Amino acid sequence: MQMNAKYTSLVAVGDSFTEGMSDLLPDGSYRGWADLLAGRMAAQSPGFRYANLAVRGKLIGQIVDEQVDVAAAMKADVVTLVGGLNDTLRPKCDMVRVRDLLTEAVERLAPSCEQLVLMHSPGRNGPVLQRFRPRMEELYACIDDLAAKHGALVVDLYGSPVLADQRMWDVDRLHPTAEGHRRIAEAVWQALGGEAESDWQAVLPPAVPPHWVARRVADARFAKQHLGPWIGRRLTGRSSGDGRPPKRPELVPYEQDGTSERSS
Repeated sequence: MQMNAKYTSLVAVGDSFTEGMSDLLPDGSYRGWADLLAGRMAAQSPGFRYANLAVRGKLIGQIVDEQVDVAAAMKADVVTLVGGLNDTLRPKCDMVRVRDLLTEAVERLAPSCEQLVLMHSPGRNGPVLQRFRPRMEELYACIDDLAAKHGALVVDLYGSPVLADQRMWDVDRLHPTAEGHRRIAEAVWQALGGEAESDWQAVLPPAVPPHWVARRVADARFAKQHLGPWIGRRLTGRSSGDGRPPKRPELVPYEQDGTSERSS
């Protein structure tokens, strides 16, 4: 497959993974794989337009209610949809409802664009996520079925050993590092037919096992700064994305320095 030179626009739909956490820029904003992908596509297409509707913490029902119709109305050439994983990580999750909502999202987005891109999000090593793995794999099986039915591309990050490496994940253990986002952007770029610039699955050098004390300190910091607040939001029904608008709500030209020209 070769990159379609006629791709002139991209809309990204989803949650924190697509918003770009934890690929932090000096100004405090997040970049992420979707922004990196847009930059690569813009380099091939003058006037390339890009919108990123993703907001951290969103469940698949919220993505359908708040983002899908907006994205479909933009009539972009390429739409990426990554959602449902936040649902699978909840203590209680109705997988039938998740599959139904994901199906609704795909059925509304696929006819609106030239190429819909779906994704198996990366898996991480560790005992905490092990309990959620059956739900994740059920979600990915649904994605495969929908892709086959609607002609969508599926970017399989779940089976990548390097993206399961803890060094590809930020201290919150939920979001990729800048290097993780770079590799994900490369994977999507190649799936769309772009010429490879690097091997996104290249393994990292062997890790030096951290000292026991260092591991315990890191675990305690993670529990205080990230796990505790995350549990608190789950118990109170709040989300980190409550009241937060999308970072790129309009389909506008994307400049090569990574900025968007906002329409007046």
